[in-house]
Amino acid sequence: MADFDAAVFIGRFQPPHRGHMAMLRHALDAASRVVVVLGSAHQSRMPKNPFTWQERRAMIEAALAPADRQRVLYLPMRDFYDEARWVQAVRNGVRLLLDSVRGGGAAASAGPAPQVALVGHFKDDSSAYLAQFPDWQLLNFPRQSDTDATLVREACFAAADDHDPHLQAVLHEHVPPAVRDWLLAWRHSTEFASLRQEWQMLRDYRQSWASAPFTPMFVTVDALVQCQGHVLLIERGRAPGKGLLALPGGFLEPRDTLWQSCLRELMEETAIGLSEAEWKSAFRTVRVFDHPDRSQRGRTITHAFHFDLGHVALPPVQGGDDAQSAAWVPIQQIGTMPERFFEDHFFILDVFLQLTHEVALRELR
Repeated sequence: MADFDAAVFIGRFQPPHRGHMAMLRHALDAASRVVVVLGSAHQSRMPKNPFTWQERRAMIEAALAPADRQRVLYLPMRDFYDEARWVQAVRNGVRLLLDSVRGGGAAASAGPAPQVALVGHFKDDSSAYLAQFPDWQLLNFPRQSDTDATLVREACFAAADDHDPHLQAVLHEHVPPAVRDWLLAWRHSTEFASLRQEWQMLRDYRQSWASAPFTPMFVTVDALVQCQGHVLLIERGRAPGKGLLALPGGFLEPRDTLWQSCLRELMEETAIGLSEAEWKSAFRTVRVFDHPDRSQRGRTITHAFHFDLGHVALPPVQGGDDAQSAAWVPIQQIGTMPERFFEDHFFILDVFLQLTHEVALRELR
């Protein structure tokens, strides 16, 4: 008999490796059902997060025995860059998912609360989230192997071909056979070719300042301009994130104030023709976004300026400089397409505009 009604296993699974599958085996032994929380969901592909939550679910299922697949539920969870908000979202998602398999409605709510365990291992600071669920019993199993998903991703991107000895050794040692086959097929996809180029660009970018005596801290500015229920967005014209949607912005120039840099980037990337007096009138607030993991380029702290032009006619815009294009996008539409955004720009928009992106329960399992 299982000790718990459900066990929760949280990870990014980029990709799932042997350590993940061993921990999942512990979860299946401990509970009748397992909820796998797929982190970093609902965002654009990037070298650190190359797989969608649906692809990660497919890899896990391919590595499971058929009987075990029926006992595993999946909860995609996006990054909030706000631990308290993320913890609450995980709690709510797990509760709704378990209620749905218990029949939902008043009957599920009236019954006894399910006994839930949290399966994990305190590896380093990235495991601190395990302490944020005190009402779930923590099953702190020892680390299952020395496998690291970063090692697997790096081997995939670095190998010139599928027969590369290092790639073959890494895949054989660190991922289940079903995942190995999936990764070798993925290496021939258009998504992989694009991500590999971006991986090479980011590697060279980091190497350019690797010899600095201290880890550099980069300062950027971003502008959230809204008007008549629309937001001004650009499509990035260069890597990283080429083709993705973003707020107009860029790096702080040495002789600019933050305000000056913000207005300069707005003009250069969108050609929006407003005077400084008009910008001052439309200015609402500025917020700092400084999560250590918000950018793959390095530690990047941005100052996001919020402007509201009210109900004037939408000013004409045109992409320029680093922007492939610029356009006014309805706010209602933005909440439905978080996967189209660069880095944490969807999160920035969410903070200012209270966007919601809920996934129907039928999509979770």
